Amino acid sequence: MNEELQFKPFGLSALALALIGWGGLYLILVFTLPLVWARWGFFVLLLMALTGTALPLVFFLHQRFPETPPADANIIIRQAMWVGVYGATLAWLQLGRLVTLYVILGLAGGLIAAEYFIRIREKASRRPSAYQDDNAS
Repeated sequence: MNEELQFKPFGLSALALALIGWGGLYLILVFTLPLVWARWGFFVLLLMALTGTALPLVFFLHQRFPETPPADANIIIRQAMWVGVYGATLAWLQLGRLVTLYVILGLAGGLIAAEYFIRIREKASRRPSAYQDDNAS
């Protein structure tokens, strides 16, 4: 866990998610009617597209602003997925014309609070390594 995270696995995943997501969104928007399965596909592909687009940015932010303990791959992927969940949820709420400034800010605040509490729980569950005394009998 102490070794530096490399961008290559994140880059390949981000590229695949972004290409599939944005390409699929283009195909759905151009070639389908807004029926039930096309709408579900829209939300899934939007989640993939936003997650793939946010993954390099989240990785860069964790490299630029390191913290103790350093973020591992699960944290970076989870935080990029929050961006996708946020965008897809706002798109879904827009169908019912429910999106207002307060909804946008409240949803963002709720997701940020959820991530904050998850990080607190992760930091609290980590135990320092046991100290081995060579002089002990």
